[in-house]
Amino acid sequence: MQLTGAQALIKSLEQQGVEVVFGLPGGAILPVYDPLIDSSIRHILVRHEQGAGHMAEGYALATGRPGVAMVTSGPGATNIVTPIGNAHMDSTPLVVITGQVASGSIGTDAFQECDITGITMGITKHNFLVKSAQEIPRAVAAAFHLATTGRPGPVLIDVPKDVTQSMMDWWYPSTIEEYDLPGYRPEAPLDENAIARAVALIDVAERPVLYVGGGTLKSRASAELLAFAERTKMPVVTTLMARGAFPDSHEQHLGMPGMHGMYTAVTAIQKCDLLISLGARFDDRVTGKIPAFAAGAKVIHVDIDKAEFNKVRHADVAVQSNVAAALLAFDAASATPRNLDAWWKQIRAWQERYPLVYEEPSTDGLLRPQHVIQAIAAKAEPGTIIASGVGQHQMWASQFWKFEEPGTWINSGGAGTMGFGVPSAIGAKVGRPERTVWCIDGDGCFQMTAQELVTARAEGIPIKVAILNNAYLGMVRQWQEMFYEERYSEVYLSADLPDYVKWAEAMGCVGLRATNLKEMHDVIEEANKINDVPVVIDFRTDSSEKVFPMVAAGASNDDIMVHPLQRGVAK
Repeated sequence: MQLTGAQALIKSLEQQGVEVVFGLPGGAILPVYDPLIDSSIRHILVRHEQGAGHMAEGYALATGRPGVAMVTSGPGATNIVTPIGNAHMDSTPLVVITGQVASGSIGTDAFQECDITGITMGITKHNFLVKSAQEIPRAVAAAFHLATTGRPGPVLIDVPKDVTQSMMDWWYPSTIEEYDLPGYRPEAPLDENAIARAVALIDVAERPVLYVGGGTLKSRASAELLAFAERTKMPVVTTLMARGAFPDSHEQHLGMPGMHGMYTAVTAIQKCDLLISLGARFDDRVTGKIPAFAAGAKVIHVDIDKAEFNKVRHADVAVQSNVAAALLAFDAASATPRNLDAWWKQIRAWQERYPLVYEEPSTDGLLRPQHVIQAIAAKAEPGTIIASGVGQHQMWASQFWKFEEPGTWINSGGAGTMGFGVPSAIGAKVGRPERTVWCIDGDGCFQMTAQELVTARAEGIPIKVAILNNAYLGMVRQWQEMFYEERYSEVYLSADLPDYVKWAEAMGCVGLRATNLKEMHDVIEEANKINDVPVVIDFRTDSSEKVFPMVAAGASNDDIMVHPLQRGVAK
């Protein structure tokens, strides 16, 4: 069967079971948009290519399936670089297809030409510049294999316009060998010697901690983690990228570690004698000052990517494996720490002394952002998905929302990409239409990508957006207050410019506002009743609120700062 390269590209996506593509057409990719009309694949027309990438990420994080985005050459391609970089940092499976100028024009500075494979070489698992129509099926099959195996990540396929217009004899790879990926071995055999050494460390531990990272979610190891934790009675901490991997309501869960983690989670890591890292990469936001991080602990590091071993912290035992397989191996060997009663007694004392706190909201003052999140959570259905932008609101959402299952927390971790919230929420809702999806956003983040609410309204994707509007770039303001002698440089945004209610209404959404406690409860009730169009709520919050606990950049986790209320200091 003879097809054009464009037809082969769409048919290849269908072969991969792709249900939805987020994208925006343009000259170089235009041939591919023609056969898309006759395809079973749903295309969602975004308003900016960055939105397409973040929607694909949200889709992937909510479903576990790779997200797919398609854009044109030049500025279309460069606009999606930020989502590619974001997906690379967070190990999110993504396949991005970019149009390219005709093969004969490459290198001539042709209209809308850019070297997107060169630009993204350092932030993709692999990228392809397809040189003939006959190679399109192989490139697509290989891209999905690369994006979803081993450590997941983004893969880019760059297709010149003349290649998509050329004819080819249809075929599709039937075996992995036909993908032509020499040297790519994403799964290593489990090292029984490493397992035995890890078990020996576990068996003598008296103060162990399970340090759970995003790799636990990527390897779908939540059930194995729960079983292992309950059998061994070890305390569990879940990083920002692992929220939902272990139920927040479980008595063994200590919460999130890190710069804005729970006091008990941070301190338990510092005082433990064995740290079992499961798919975590010892990020600087978790470790603080590295020489002081869990200084007295032995370390077992489980990761699918051997490049992570000893990159930041020396591992006494390194186990190259997906998290699920490693935990099953530990269970099979009956790895069991010593009696942990004394350890748990100390942990419970920390929890009682330093819970998450904030000042009680007043009936007539500005809203407390933490209270807004708790109020939304109190009325949310089980399984509600939360997406967030980046900043204070992200930390509060991670702290004060209770995550009980995987795929319910959608956020930008490693790259810290402002503007991630709204488009990622849209992508999550597309992937899980039966779930309620809330975006907890800041006013700064919202202004970066809010145009995608037009996409949500036009495509019938009814997300709910809570803007914690404190009129500032809140996290920057917090640092300037604490470390720059309250010299507030270029962080004020204004609470009323723009008018978020009118903006929402102009985009075809429902716009609401809350300035006090009664209005807060009323608008949440109203938003929960609206399930056919997007809803945006402007919550007017106190700009003086800061995120605590906090470990200052470069400081030791031992120097964690708790809320002023817990230090006996007036706000």
